[in-house]
Amino acid sequence: MPPPNTDGLSKAAVLMLALGEEGASEVMKYISPRDVQRLGGIMATLRRVEQAEVAATLREFFSVAGEGAALNFDTDEFTRNVLSKALGNETASGLFQRILDSRDSEGIESLKWMDGTAVADLIRYEHPQIIATILVHLEPDQASQILTLFSEDLRKDVMLRIATLEEIKPTALKELNAVLGKLLATNQAGSKKQIGGIRAAAEIMNFITGPQEVILMDSFKEYDIDMAQKIMDEMFVFDDILGIDDKGIQTILRDVQSEVLITALKGTGAELREKIFKNMSTRAADMMRDDLENKGPVKLSDVEGAQKEILQIVRTLFEEGQIMLSNKGDESYV
Repeated sequence: MPPPNTDGLSKAAVLMLALGEEGASEVMKYISPRDVQRLGGIMATLRRVEQAEVAATLREFFSVAGEGAALNFDTDEFTRNVLSKALGNETASGLFQRILDSRDSEGIESLKWMDGTAVADLIRYEHPQIIATILVHLEPDQASQILTLFSEDLRKDVMLRIATLEEIKPTALKELNAVLGKLLATNQAGSKKQIGGIRAAAEIMNFITGPQEVILMDSFKEYDIDMAQKIMDEMFVFDDILGIDDKGIQTILRDVQSEVLITALKGTGAELREKIFKNMSTRAADMMRDDLENKGPVKLSDVEGAQKEILQIVRTLFEEGQIMLSNKGDESYV
């Protein structure tokens, strides 16, 4: 994955500050969640933008000569207000905290733009606790890709540590700094940061499929059956598609092949089937009902495989900001 255009992001951040809270929040509504976080991260680092830079940025974006005042104000508060107006208070609060937590985390940020193989090679010989702490700071899909490149024993060990990880001490952050050169910095001595845990493990497990998923889940059950159940409860499963709105269902169906959908629906209840049917044309829904009735017995492994394929499409659409997912908690997630 190529690194982001930092210069372009910086100019966009200056433009957002120049627009003011109302204007910037309106623009944010049309930006994908991941890009909101990247742009918000740049905005939060700005403290003063000189008049010349503001004017140059405006000329480049609008091809209009202009003059503006220097921007010199509390950008933390500005960024928090913009995110709140664009995304709502609850979502913005969590996102802004992640921005603050990662503002000085240059080491981790650099890993996010590296190929999974390169990251795996970099950290595979570190202590499993260090690996676990690093992975919970990465995007779940990237973390899952890195995990697949480890040995089975290391993969089990790291996932168990992620599932039981709750907080990180300043001393642990210093150890990570030694591993990566420059990672997380704490502003308050003795403070602790909440990381890892059941949700982090479930989010990573959402991107692990096939035999590796079964092996890891069996490992969780051997370690702690209650913890394993909590992880499964947090994972986004096929029946959770019920929580997606009609517009989202229609977007998903455009990318799903009919035969895959028929096989996947063989393992579902009537409520989810009707949710799918009502978002099709009457003719397509009738044909799908007939195909389901006429289709003979299907292996459970085939049903699970078809559902996994559709879930991967769902996750991709969510990452692209095309659909929203209803969470078992307070935020949209995969």
